[in-house]
Amino acid sequence: MAVIEVTAKTFEDEVLKSDKPVLVDFNAGWCGPCQALKPIIAEYAESHPGVKVVSVDIDEEDELSENYEVFSIPCLVVFRDGEEVNRQVGLISADSVADLVEA
Repeated sequence: MAVIEVTAKTFEDEVLKSDKPVLVDFNAGWCGPCQALKPIIAEYAESHPGVKVVSVDIDEEDELSENYEVFSIPCLVVFRDGEEVNRQVGLISADSVADLVEA
């Protein structure tokens, strides 16, 4: 499954109402660590079809980043049943992404 770009308009349906766990990647185009994390996130999305993986550009969706208190990026947030269950800030390895979602 590919990484899905979400906006404030689609966040509720794609993330909060999802029947699967959701990994949300809050990022920005100008952020070097965010760009380094993108291929790791894409590979995770392809190899874990039971998890929905979405991306939020904080420059375009500042309301979402404020609502979810994203103050540093990259910021990965895991949601289950519409609730945040885990969070990690900074560039992390593929194994750490899997651990974050599975925790």
